[in-house]
Amino acid sequence: MDFMISFLSTPAVMLGMVALIGLVAQKKSGTEVLTGTFKTIIGFLVFSAGGSIMTGALQNFNQLFQTGFHIQGVVASPEAATALAQTEFAFVTSCTLIVGFVMNLVIARITPFKNIFFTTGHSLFFACVLSLILKAHHIADIPAIVIGGLLLGFFSAALPELCQPFMRKITDSDTTAIGHFNMIGYALSGYIGMLFSKHKEKTTEHINFPKWLSFFRDFLMGVSVVMLILFYVSALKAGRPAVEELAGTQHWLVFPFVQAFTFTAGMSILMTGVRMFLAEITAAFVSISEKFIPNSRPALDVPTVFPFAPTAVIVGFLSSYAAGLIGVFIMVALKFPVVIIPAAHICFFSGGTAGVFGNSTGGWRGAVVGSFVIGLLLAFLPTVLYPLYGTLGIEGSTFPNIDYNVMGILLDKILSLFGR
Repeated sequence: MDFMISFLSTPAVMLGMVALIGLVAQKKSGTEVLTGTFKTIIGFLVFSAGGSIMTGALQNFNQLFQTGFHIQGVVASPEAATALAQTEFAFVTSCTLIVGFVMNLVIARITPFKNIFFTTGHSLFFACVLSLILKAHHIADIPAIVIGGLLLGFFSAALPELCQPFMRKITDSDTTAIGHFNMIGYALSGYIGMLFSKHKEKTTEHINFPKWLSFFRDFLMGVSVVMLILFYVSALKAGRPAVEELAGTQHWLVFPFVQAFTFTAGMSILMTGVRMFLAEITAAFVSISEKFIPNSRPALDVPTVFPFAPTAVIVGFLSSYAAGLIGVFIMVALKFPVVIIPAAHICFFSGGTAGVFGNSTGGWRGAVVGSFVIGLLLAFLPTVLYPLYGTLGIEGSTFPNIDYNVMGILLDKILSLFGR
């Protein structure tokens, strides 16, 4: 039983099963079914490997940056917070995740919200948030699982709908949705971009760089240069001993160079994986939706939109990270009880995606302003629920994503009204 749960809850396997069912429904030959299924699994694993490489490099950057600039506080990293939550509430969070996926299918079948959420990692994070809030209000395990699962299933189907008007504009299609729980933020970035709609033709992808900066027209070259600058500034500021602690046997001045290009290599791998599995899963999903959940669409992780505006991703990352750092100074100046430190990997994926959405409606101005606002929300929203997590022993890290916090705060307030 444990094997089957683990096997079927693996994102690559889930998407492979979708491709398999879709190809069989299309009456493809055995060879075509096998090829399409394997390509989907391989493509998603390539995509995941690229994301893991990038996250690892950015976590090294986080450590160097915090050491170099003497920033103390709580790192906004859902991975660490989830690890803490799983030690205390593994049963509730795991069951909430399973019930949530089942309810996502049910809700997509019977409501106008036709999105099937496939970013299992984000579903786990949200399951942890819901479980922690419910347990903080002393709700027993079974009711907590039922309530949490219902909410997770509903949010998984409904929240991508907020982003769909912008997804149609970005991808020129309605076949896929965003499956990443910053969807309130991405939609907000799209609406902020509308404030600059008269400049929407001046997108990040049409910036006229001076001749000496023309290499920025090549996305990977631009990423390489930006990350080289960021890594060396952080490494030099942190100093030789701090860098050597991370670098191991590698020379401390070589380490930031390798990390910057490791990040860029991860980005290249990720984009290759996106192209590989997206074509297969989209075609297969059409057949499934026609037979089982009419008009449904897969809600996929945010890098699926990166190829449509790659420069906007970098602009969004830098803008949201700058907003997060400004947020740190504001929290320190106003003596907040907790200071939230922006995690570079969160700002890259969430801020970068916000940049794509803002760019789609307001050009480069929309990308800059939209992702900046999202960066501020990623910094300040977690301060509201952090004390509640502390009552359960979850300290030192927290969940930064906008959807977790907006919906979590609402749930906390509703439960407080009932005196639980």
